[in-house]
Amino acid sequence: MGRQGCLVRQDSTPTIPDSLDVLKDLWFLDLSFNKLAGVPFVSLSNLSSLEKLQVQSNMLSGSIPAHNMLDSNDEEGWEFITSLSNCSQLQELAINGNYAFTGHLPSSIGSIPSSISNLVGLEKLGFEDTFISGVIPDSISKLGNLAGIYLYNNLSKLAILSADHCNLEGPLPASIGKLKSILTLYLSMNRLNGSISDIFKLPSFTLNYLDLSYNSLSGPLPSDFGSLANLDLMVLSGNQLSGQISESIGKCVELGSIPQSLNKGLITLNLSMNELSGTIPDAIGTHNKLSGPIPAFLQNLTSLSELDLSFNNLQGEVPKEGIFRNLSNLSITGNNELRGGIPQLYLPPCKTDSVKKNRRRQMRYLTIALVTTGAFLLLAITIAVIYLIYKKHIRKQKTPFEPPIVEEQYERVAYHALEIGTNGFSEANLLGKGSFGAVYKCAFQGEGNIVAVKVFNLEQSGSAKSFIAECEALRRVRHRCLIKIITCSSSVNQQGQDFKALVFEFMPNGSLNCWLHKRSDMPTINNTLSLAQRLDIAVDITDALDYLHNHCQPTIIHCDLKPSNILLAEDMSARVGDFGISKILPESASRTLQNSNSTIGIRGSVGYVAPEYSEGSPITTLGDVYSLGILLLEMFTGRSPTDDMFTGSLDLHKYSEDALPDKIWEIADSTMWLHTDTYDDSTRNRIENCLGHVIVLGISCSRKQPRERTPIQDAATKMHAIRDSYKSGSGT
Repeated sequence: MGRQGCLVRQDSTPTIPDSLDVLKDLWFLDLSFNKLAGVPFVSLSNLSSLEKLQVQSNMLSGSIPAHNMLDSNDEEGWEFITSLSNCSQLQELAINGNYAFTGHLPSSIGSIPSSISNLVGLEKLGFEDTFISGVIPDSISKLGNLAGIYLYNNLSKLAILSADHCNLEGPLPASIGKLKSILTLYLSMNRLNGSISDIFKLPSFTLNYLDLSYNSLSGPLPSDFGSLANLDLMVLSGNQLSGQISESIGKCVELGSIPQSLNKGLITLNLSMNELSGTIPDAIGTHNKLSGPIPAFLQNLTSLSELDLSFNNLQGEVPKEGIFRNLSNLSITGNNELRGGIPQLYLPPCKTDSVKKNRRRQMRYLTIALVTTGAFLLLAITIAVIYLIYKKHIRKQKTPFEPPIVEEQYERVAYHALEIGTNGFSEANLLGKGSFGAVYKCAFQGEGNIVAVKVFNLEQSGSAKSFIAECEALRRVRHRCLIKIITCSSSVNQQGQDFKALVFEFMPNGSLNCWLHKRSDMPTINNTLSLAQRLDIAVDITDALDYLHNHCQPTIIHCDLKPSNILLAEDMSARVGDFGISKILPESASRTLQNSNSTIGIRGSVGYVAPEYSEGSPITTLGDVYSLGILLLEMFTGRSPTDDMFTGSLDLHKYSEDALPDKIWEIADSTMWLHTDTYDDSTRNRIENCLGHVIVLGISCSRKQPRERTPIQDAATKMHAIRDSYKSGSGT
């Protein structure tokens, strides 16, 4: 026959039938939350298989006085428990919710105090919301299956709670602060964690002994130590507590002996105004870091019989009275700065008053001399600084800044020549605008040469420093894939304002950005780039970066690689330009550049700047590699990293990565197909293979973690191989 259980829920007012005891195999009986009346447990005495009984929240009566809930305050009223004494398999007994239960449990099942261990199968014991009194017996520890004891709202008079070595875990419950009568709390050698702040919510007139040692408690010690004014013993060792010990611990005037553990590394100890008992530990005064003079009041302690202050950093005069006259009980060795004392100590004598007066007089003269000398030097330095500032200002007015240039092909040009060549810097000659100025097309009168003039807007913060930085960078480089500077101009305009400009070779095909993102016109073979042209441009860009990072002395980091800074010559070859926020390594190589970069902040443009720069990481060549990776993805997908489609976690890098390996055609810039003469399977496979390799290279260069990015020399080698393979027709 299988196990039997019974669950009853109804709103009528029946009684428990006498015939219920015939159910010998009944193991679970739940009669709670009904309106049961009558004698509750007479018919249950033979239920030998009963494991769980729940009768809470009824109106049982009989020998138990009826007050709408179970009620018992004498031994007779508790006899219903006796009827359960044969239930050796009982696992759970819950009589909570009967607020009139008081008194002691009968000894028939193991009265709390002693023989509750008879219920060897008990797993849960609940007496919550009653008024049970007495003590919890030691024998309860014999209930090996007991997993839960529920006594809440019964512990208002709990005085002693000892649960050492019980494998308790989790945080201390907040309700522990409601134990108004608690005197002793021992919870050491468990696995408790969290804060101990609730302990200090206990009433100040109760707790005497507190031991929470060897748990995993953490966090700061509460500042309200003083609330436990009657505390005699507190042990918190073996935890992970942090922070400072509050001064309010001084209010715990009942604390007992000084612990031995204070004898290491002690610097300051103030134990005054307490009632400390016991002896001072032998080692507390020795082998520490005590400093300063020996307090004179120690010689007035008539009851002090032994004093050991050896091996500290004490200094000054040793007192001569009291304990300091008893050499047999005094030890001050290991303090090399002590003086005086009784002659038997053989310490160096203290300096006489006359010597001290002479010393003070000498110090006073020395102080006056130092102050006078310092004031004179400060005045001289101030005058020198003012003079240098004045000379610099005059020099700046008379001789405008003329940075070194790369080429001497042209003589330096004045503002007037540039104004004429650009037709007054007209909109018709405007080629583009950047962060620090604008670029104009300029034709020098009588020479017929076309150049590009970058005019810096000196009202823009950082533009003057950008001018110096770009001059400093460009004068160091010579490479076919870098924009070539011709000359510069640093003078004043017609209004007498400072004027600064750089003159570059003219790039008739404009910037790469204009070819990738046409804002008007229908795409044709004349205004779009073929796959072969894009490959050539990509090779030029990687070659330029490889030169700047590995073959230029010192190394130059561009810091702003993007399509608008890639210029295209007449033959569509690429030039990397705009070094206005570049960085030269090491910075000590140029004081001018170091100053020019000090206030620029995060270098780069939105969408192209390396993510680590926004976190304050130093500028490295791998930042340029990240920008290169984004630029490659943009060149072959036609998508800008700031495109409106990129929101949330989706960016150009992830968009390209998700297309591998089967969706390359879907993300490729469709304007490239305008240049394809044939569309057979062989051509398609060759193009798809080439695009796949370029996209993979772009992704590997634009990894979020710098150490995962492909080094620029490897990227340049791979880009050459991809271009050469495509043009040779192998597609590998």
